[in-house]
Amino acid sequence: MDTYKTKEIAALTGVHPNTVRFYEDVGFITPPKRLPNGYRVFTKLHLRQMELVRVALRAEVLQNGLRKKAVEVIRFCAALDFEHAAGSAREYEAMLEREAENAKAAVASVESMLNSSAGTDTSLNRKKAAEKLNITVDTLRNWELNGLITVRRTQNGYRVYNSTDLERLNIIRTLRCANYSLSAILRLLNRLDAGLIAPVEEILNTPEEGEDIVSVCDRLAVSLENTQKDTERMIAILNEMKARYSTIQ
Repeated sequence: MDTYKTKEIAALTGVHPNTVRFYEDVGFITPPKRLPNGYRVFTKLHLRQMELVRVALRAEVLQNGLRKKAVEVIRFCAALDFEHAAGSAREYEAMLEREAENAKAAVASVESMLNSSAGTDTSLNRKKAAEKLNITVDTLRNWELNGLITVRRTQNGYRVYNSTDLERLNIIRTLRCANYSLSAILRLLNRLDAGLIAPVEEILNTPEEGEDIVSVCDRLAVSLENTQKDTERMIAILNEMKARYSTIQ
């Protein structure tokens, strides 16, 4: 049986030796046997577990319990409970599929809004606008502070939201509910304001060169697709380990 020292398994999986020890401490890998001198002895089982951990934690999308579910898969695998690990991985895969569907549905909704005719003339204060959109006043204020919308004021200083403002806010709300970032939404709105035509999904998932910091949800669809591919790899690793190590308890 091939065995590895801490430094060796760290080198093989592209991490620092302290990371290997950390994964052991937090229950991400099965505790290795130790020699009389205290040195850890890792096997191919640990090598595969390390690979699983690295792939699972590479996930960029973390919302709606996704990271928690990925960690659940890791812990079941470390406990050599491959049946439950595989079950959790399939649940994780289904969660990602729902997130991807929500992201696509939001894009379709926005495209429909952009192609629809303007609504009737409206004049609402901030509280009424928030109630109509089913969001909090603080959320509305946050969107304004982040430059997603600029609202005209009356002579006494109160903000007044018209039908155009509400249509814009509805677009923002739809995309935020699907976990698109404020930066991605602002990118889309700026392009729309400038009259630049391009598919909505393309704009949302293509950060511009001038954007200094790009977060995961600035390219949500791409991040979800990458994570779905990683999940397929996780399931393949688990199936392999289940076939080889199920008798180890």
